[in-house]
Amino acid sequence: MSMAIAPASEPLYVAGAMTPEPFRVLRKRRETADTWTLELEPVGGEPVVPAPGQFTMLYAFGVGEVPISSSGDPAGDGLLVHTVRAVGAVTEAICRTKPGGILGVRGPFGTSWPVEEACGCDLVIVAGGIGLAPLRPALYQALADRNAYGAVVLLVGARTPGDLLYAKELEHWRGRFDLDVAVTVDNAGGGWHGRVGVVPKFVAGASFDPESAIALVCGPEIMIRYTVAALLERGVAKERIYISLERSMKCGLGHCGHCQLGPVLVCRDGPVFRLDDVEPLLKVREL
Repeated sequence: MSMAIAPASEPLYVAGAMTPEPFRVLRKRRETADTWTLELEPVGGEPVVPAPGQFTMLYAFGVGEVPISSSGDPAGDGLLVHTVRAVGAVTEAICRTKPGGILGVRGPFGTSWPVEEACGCDLVIVAGGIGLAPLRPALYQALADRNAYGAVVLLVGARTPGDLLYAKELEHWRGRFDLDVAVTVDNAGGGWHGRVGVVPKFVAGASFDPESAIALVCGPEIMIRYTVAALLERGVAKERIYISLERSMKCGLGHCGHCQLGPVLVCRDGPVFRLDDVEPLLKVREL
């Protein structure tokens, strides 16, 4: 019995949503002791341009893959930018990859920050630790069309000065007259002359109109809870607060159920959620 062979003009293999595409590490920059920013270019394929807040599945061949949010400029040069903290075997392998090395990419996946919907409003961006990385594209987009917004406020918190991401960029943002920036650390050593304290406590004194503000929040879950409480106390409505729940995602497509939060699959229905849509779920201890 003879085996049918596909004509040479037809591809024998077509990549699907579960198949990583090869991307080459073009540049690599150290942000903190355990965190790196990698700029990736496609190997023979089309550029990947995630919307602010979306993520890709980043694959270290022979090791595994992890979901990492985009941290680059959505109007940039077509490179895929990811800021990665080395906290496990996969992320450590990704951070060890040198320029010229190959990583796999699936995506982009997920929902995005409502930057366009916030036009005409004050925009409040609150980031804790590595949470600044998923929020940076939203800030880029807002600053590219700065006249479309009222006040733009950026509140950034980290454990120590050495844990602050994008230090040079933060200095540049702090020097802008059209951007209100507050940077704080939980614990300060010698040489730190900035604010000390957890970032939620600076929501009360930030310069924005709570009735017209749209708030975007990303960081550790405990930081999100206290920041949301501070925003609500300030008078920001629940339907105007958006949070990113980047927890337990594994497949990126809602197939495995690993990121299930009650009736919600974070990778499919998020990771960016409006607060009033998920607040009841966050209060259930078993979830």
